[in-house]
Amino acid sequence: MNASAINTSAAIDYEYPASAATNQTLAPAQEQQLLIQYLPLVKRIVRQLSLQANQVMDRDDMEQIGLMGLLESLRRYGEPDENFAGFAKLRIRGAILDELRRQDWRPRQVRQQTHKIRDAIRQLSRQLGRVPQDAEVMTFTGLSEKEYHAFLQADACEAIESLDELLLNGPETFTDGSSGLEEREITERILAQALATLSDRERLVLMLYYQQELSLKEIALVLELTDARVCQLSKQAIQKASRFLRDVQ
Repeated sequence: MNASAINTSAAIDYEYPASAATNQTLAPAQEQQLLIQYLPLVKRIVRQLSLQANQVMDRDDMEQIGLMGLLESLRRYGEPDENFAGFAKLRIRGAILDELRRQDWRPRQVRQQTHKIRDAIRQLSRQLGRVPQDAEVMTFTGLSEKEYHAFLQADACEAIESLDELLLNGPETFTDGSSGLEEREITERILAQALATLSDRERLVLMLYYQQELSLKEIALVLELTDARVCQLSKQAIQKASRFLRDVQ
């Protein structure tokens, strides 16, 4: 879909709460132009998330929802500058993830199975007195290699959802009444502190995921690691960063 084919007018007509437009300084014509200008950002995020969404929504629908998140960002931030893209990314992701959660992108049965496997791994860890190896987990749970990798992917995606929610909503504790630029600066400072708690490899995984918009599978190819190892690294990094963000709220 090219920029002329996207239904930007539908996004412009979308109604947001009055609070979302507090910093509205753009004319409708400017908004439409900027929606087209930042459409590649929406497309990158949609491509990344579509690999996790199990085709619950097609890409066109995800792009429309992402455009709504972009529009909200423009109305909150005002005239874009070099910091705007970073500010908009979280709100675009948040808009898409909210809709995916509403449609239950991972069925309840899959969620329940993920929780059961997670409990089994905790039990094995207690028995061994250490973190079990992949082969030990598969033997203990009776999972095939394919099933185990599917579990790791689902587990990592669940952790990503949790961190995304913290990143989108958590900084509001510190940015109440701030302008879009001030909010962006405060969020960046908090995130830098959170990243400092991670190992170099954990930090790299999150940077590739959030800054470069790579999927977990693409990160595995870049780092020449297995999908399973990248899922494990991403979950470890997300857990550490999430603990830090919760503690500073």
